[in-house]
Amino acid sequence: MKKISLLLFLLTSTVFFGQNSAETCEILNKINALIQKEHLRPKPVDDSLSVFVFDNLINDLDPSRNIFFKSEYDELAQKYRYNLDDLILKNDCSFLSEIKAKYVDGLIRTKKVLEKIQTLPIDYNKKDTIRFYKKSFAFYLKKEDIEKVWVKKLRYQILDDIAETSEDLDSIKANFKTIEQASKNRIVSNEICRFTTLLESNAKQEEKLYNFFCTYFDPHTAYFSDDSKTSFVASLSKEHLSLGMTVNLNEKNEIIIDEVDPNGPAYQTGQIKKGDQIISISNQKETLQVSCASLESISTMILSENNKHITLTLKRNSGKSFDVYIEKQMMKDEDNSVFSFIIGKDNKIGYIKIPSFYADLDGNSRKGCADDVAREVIKLQRDNIKGLVIDLIDNGGGSMEEAIKLAGMFVDYGPLSIVIDNKKEKSVINDPFRGVIYRGPIVVLVNSNTASASEFFSSIMQDYNRALLLGSNTLGKATMQTILPLDEEKNTDFLKITINKFYRITGKSHQYFGVKPDVVLPEFYEDIYQKESDFPTAIKNDSIEPFLKYKTYVKRNLIDKIAKNSSDRLADNYFFNNIKKINLKIDQIVNTPKSEIPMTLDAVFKQKKTLNALWTEINTFNDENNPLDVYNSSINQFLLGASNEKAINQYQMDNLKTNPYLNEAVNIINEFNGMSK
Repeated sequence: MKKISLLLFLLTSTVFFGQNSAETCEILNKINALIQKEHLRPKPVDDSLSVFVFDNLINDLDPSRNIFFKSEYDELAQKYRYNLDDLILKNDCSFLSEIKAKYVDGLIRTKKVLEKIQTLPIDYNKKDTIRFYKKSFAFYLKKEDIEKVWVKKLRYQILDDIAETSEDLDSIKANFKTIEQASKNRIVSNEICRFTTLLESNAKQEEKLYNFFCTYFDPHTAYFSDDSKTSFVASLSKEHLSLGMTVNLNEKNEIIIDEVDPNGPAYQTGQIKKGDQIISISNQKETLQVSCASLESISTMILSENNKHITLTLKRNSGKSFDVYIEKQMMKDEDNSVFSFIIGKDNKIGYIKIPSFYADLDGNSRKGCADDVAREVIKLQRDNIKGLVIDLIDNGGGSMEEAIKLAGMFVDYGPLSIVIDNKKEKSVINDPFRGVIYRGPIVVLVNSNTASASEFFSSIMQDYNRALLLGSNTLGKATMQTILPLDEEKNTDFLKITINKFYRITGKSHQYFGVKPDVVLPEFYEDIYQKESDFPTAIKNDSIEPFLKYKTYVKRNLIDKIAKNSSDRLADNYFFNNIKKINLKIDQIVNTPKSEIPMTLDAVFKQKKTLNALWTEINTFNDENNPLDVYNSSINQFLLGASNEKAINQYQMDNLKTNPYLNEAVNIINEFNGMSK
């Protein structure tokens, strides 16, 4: 009887994997068919794709090289690294089942090793060193070394954790035994819990496979399940299904409730308070233990539009844990909404922050970004502003339609951009509006995270000499995506696919390189921000012959003169020069190859002290400029209502008062007005 049951299980498993394989290949081949037909620059499915997909899949499963044995990796690589393309085209995706099976084996044995290490003391006197790698490295793990490798990893993690407990090294050494016991217990338990979560989770490696296949063609083409599509579309709106609260990581890496919106569902439960610790999160289908789940999975659980019903397990002041059930409600996202202020009393200058190019996806109301900006401009003009600053710092883009509408509001008439599709056919995007909403001088603030639709808008303002751009080089994305179903009948699987490339009215493109501001200023972390050019499959830059006629707003030499004066004025600026110095230190820590360090408390404490000193220097660094006079427009002051709105409003104003980029934008507008008199 047992033999029959076992045979039945094996047959069932084979059929199950076979069904999965067939379905996986069906979706991959549908993705490929759609890409070959619609993608801007389709590529053949060949060995290059196979290597890219295999390497990314394995790196995603084992980024630290401590799960797969080298022998397992070599076996998989020999069988599949150059053959995935052939197998996919033959509708044989059983390779994923084999990779997953070896991965699960690795998780199980690693968990057993961790459970063994948990019961044994770690020798901190044994001479050893550790090296840190910025990029992925070769697989090296052997069966006989697995315990040694994990003891080494945990030893460093524990020493690093201990180094955080005090700034007094002598005090740490005096209490080392007690501190070490608590630290080891917590760190090893969290690792065991993490592996348990990985083994129990329903994470679909199929979706990762689909996305690695997609990103071979370019970084922005992606597979969407119905859930991920819903969440992506919702992110383009300023209203979301929300719990009505924000969370933060504390110094112990615990997730703590930071703010509770009085208008939101979390507050309405009457059970949740600021400072509560989140222990676990459930969407009624699965539960995540926060201490050992990834931040990505926690974020997905909380933010997914499909997870409308959430149960939080909370703990308050180290007391007993308790459960709170919350049903999400549609709420305005204050962090993703346009807002405005006035700077200065004598020469009033308007300031408008655009966090993203959100859109009214239903088309039933005027809730899009462009209309919101128009309303703020009208409010500011009622107070007779003499110039306008449009802040696109950290604006990652959004709706191209909104960017086109917004550009049309500031450009009188004429072409805005040239679009090329996969047939190399050119079409011109023209200004949808005759006339402008505002005629005064404009400065646009940009940085490394200014991307896509915000780069599109910035480049138009620059090419028409309609605004002076100030900040650092933008990300470099000049392509457009659309979402298409893989199957019109099923409507469960979708592809976000790159279909167009934008060119500026000059015939040039900012794809890959980004938009260069007229006044280039440094920003923190600029050497470690990921740019379009950092993606190996990014579409490269090119130009086309210019053929459009357009009339610029002012002469280019005026913009260049004001930009030069600004650069000269800031040449000895304390704030920006110190950013450059601190960026060199950040680059030294993050991008420079590290030498080995001894696995001793002294060495780890010294390393930790250096890092903490750098973060302290960044977080306490202030501008020496005189604070700007920032206040609400007359209309916004009248409209300001609830206490939580006042708190957000005050927070926004306080952040702007010492903003050095805004300070220089004000100087530039004042200079422009002085030249115009």
